[in-house]
Amino acid sequence: MIDEGGTATLTFRRVYRHAPEHVWAAIATPEGLRGWLMCTHAVIEGRTGGRIEMVSGPARYQSVGKILVWEPPRVLEYEWNVEPVPEMPRGEHAIFRYELAPEGDSTRLVVSYRRITQQTARGFLPGMHAFLERLEAQLDGRAQPDWLQRFGELRAEYPEWSGHATSPGE
Repeated sequence: MIDEGGTATLTFRRVYRHAPEHVWAAIATPEGLRGWLMCTHAVIEGRTGGRIEMVSGPARYQSVGKILVWEPPRVLEYEWNVEPVPEMPRGEHAIFRYELAPEGDSTRLVVSYRRITQQTARGFLPGMHAFLERLEAQLDGRAQPDWLQRFGELRAEYPEWSGHATSPGE
């Protein structure tokens, strides 16, 4: 997490034992997002300039935005705009980016979230870590970990906002 004058950039790096096409299907289709990201609604116009909207996560945040980069199965980047809610009093106007690269029989995934407010970043660190564990379980065909339980366990692994932090295990 890098302090950028009131906002942060969060970066997660993972390697999944699956081909890029399988990981892409999990992150760039409504069907794939239903499981690991707990999307109850997703519209993805699969093209640069297309619309993306979701209702996701345990809090059911409604986000809307434009797809900024659509390069299957390598890069998906989009706006994540959320109206103000109690835990995000200013709302959010962030950019989410997923970069996939083949690595042998696996896929290296780099996930970055830019322009997240500092307040939201505190919860996003353990929250996205838990979501990425759910993604791995979904790809592996295993039962997905309970997000709320993992979030609670992972909070202790992430320092409070200090202006710079990385995902444990990076």
